Amino acid sequence: MPVDADTIAFANRLTDASGAVIRPYFRRRIAVTDKGTSNGSAFDPVTAADREAEQAIRAIIEGDRPDDGILDEEFGEKPSRNGCLWVLDPVDGTRAFITGRHEWGSLIALEENGTPVLGIIDQPVLRERFVGANGEAHMRTEGENLRLRVRPCSNLSEAIVCATHPNAYFTPGERAAFSRVESRARMTRFGGDCYLFVALALGFVDLIVESSFKRWDVAALIPIVEGAGGIITNWEGGSCAMGGPVLAAGDPRIHREAMRLLST
Repeated sequence: MPVDADTIAFANRLTDASGAVIRPYFRRRIAVTDKGTSNGSAFDPVTAADREAEQAIRAIIEGDRPDDGILDEEFGEKPSRNGCLWVLDPVDGTRAFITGRHEWGSLIALEENGTPVLGIIDQPVLRERFVGANGEAHMRTEGENLRLRVRPCSNLSEAIVCATHPNAYFTPGERAAFSRVESRARMTRFGGDCYLFVALALGFVDLIVESSFKRWDVAALIPIVEGAGGIITNWEGGSCAMGGPVLAAGDPRIHREAMRLLST
């Protein structure tokens, strides 16, 4: 279903509000809470920037579009009454954020009846914004609006392959599967969180292999990758919209090759 101009403008308004909250916290010595301590998992940081940005976005949605649902990382889900659900992660890449690096972004997605139809990745410090909707994806900076296109890559031996952190997020079996892909790639780079998918949409990398994604980690990425001409699925070629393992490629030929290696 097409996303109308008013809805895209509203999503950009949410993104502006989020960025206004987050920017003052970046490269400041702020308190970090480890959510992993409470559930026995690995270090899982959260800051006031995450929480306050989600609260700011929620307030706008609840005021202007009260029938829309909301799902975010810190405050859970408000059910939708009309099939529209905003899926939010204002600081995707909190580890990068708390170490003063720029490889993080604000993720805002709109789902209609479970399908992501609008996605935004925003870097409010660099003032780079990536928007996917209606089968297109664009990079918007101050004074520029660039159409995004992935690049062709016919063989994994020619590909740049990326993952955020295979030792932290992959199970032992997934790590072994990833190693089969990695061993055939021209080059592998780690780190980047959502910015890896920006690099894919810009045509700078060819394949991304991830795991353990949550719904708010991936919903915004799907319209951007697909709008740039790429493919994004789970490791078996099905939908990744609910999270889990994610495989994204700029060229369907290496996507098929990677799926075969991951399933061997």
